[in-house]
Amino acid sequence: MYGEMLDIDLREEFQKKLRELMLDEILMEDLSRIYLPMANLINTALNVKDQTHIIGINGAQGAGKTTFSKLLKVVLEQKFGMKVVQLSIDDFYLSRAEREELAKSVHPLLITRGVPGTHDVRMAESVLSSLSSAQESSVTIIPRFNKAMDDPYPQSQWDRFVGRPNVVLFDGWFMGAIEQKETELLSPVNDLEKLEDPYCIWRRYVNSQLKDNYKSLFDKIDLLVMLKVSSFDKVYEWRLLQEEKLRIVTANKENKRVMSKDELVRFISHYERLTKFILKEMPSRADMLFYVSNDHRICI
Repeated sequence: MYGEMLDIDLREEFQKKLRELMLDEILMEDLSRIYLPMANLINTALNVKDQTHIIGINGAQGAGKTTFSKLLKVVLEQKFGMKVVQLSIDDFYLSRAEREELAKSVHPLLITRGVPGTHDVRMAESVLSSLSSAQESSVTIIPRFNKAMDDPYPQSQWDRFVGRPNVVLFDGWFMGAIEQKETELLSPVNDLEKLEDPYCIWRRYVNSQLKDNYKSLFDKIDLLVMLKVSSFDKVYEWRLLQEEKLRIVTANKENKRVMSKDELVRFISHYERLTKFILKEMPSRADMLFYVSNDHRICI
């Protein structure tokens, strides 16, 4: 009887989250098809209850990482009684002023957020360490980034988590990525690289950041999950949908940083090289691999 009541509560909470995220309720099918099996696997694989386990969730822009994390969080909390924190590497972006300094001192392309080298990696490591070592009454401050304004929210608006979580769901478009070989950097993959990085300065900087600064962050991951899209071509289509949602959310507000279609094409070009490399390299070593269909459904 208790198990049946728990399942009813879980279904209700899952459906509530779908509505909150304005998702089609056909995704209720995914509760038993995707999220419950995965939550069971996580519960089994990460069976040490007195530790905080960090699950890295990788997926190209627009693949649905954040939605995936929010729905998985519901199942882990409702089914297994876990305390779960959801983080995104996006919330650790450097401020626009900091990126302007990088653009002056290293390369102009670093003004654009997203690639390795445009995050506060030390802060991300500090937050993960704080969550992992927290006592029952400890408070961990978690930054949040305002993409519409292209700057972090004021610290007064940052999140606070009390205690130590069982699981941290940590997502990012290059989560868990490794660096490319030097020889792979030499040929440009698009006009952005060809015209604006002819001497490979930006590419080498991004690659070195991934190798030297992000490795220690990604080494904290206990389980790497990949949401694999069919190709880079889908990234623009899905990222455009994200931008339109952002435009709606920030309607009647100051939203000068919401991108036009032309701006988005250029923006996405910054991610093309590493996204294509990840799609080729990561599937063989990810701990869990899911496929994202062209209609945006998660498949095993």
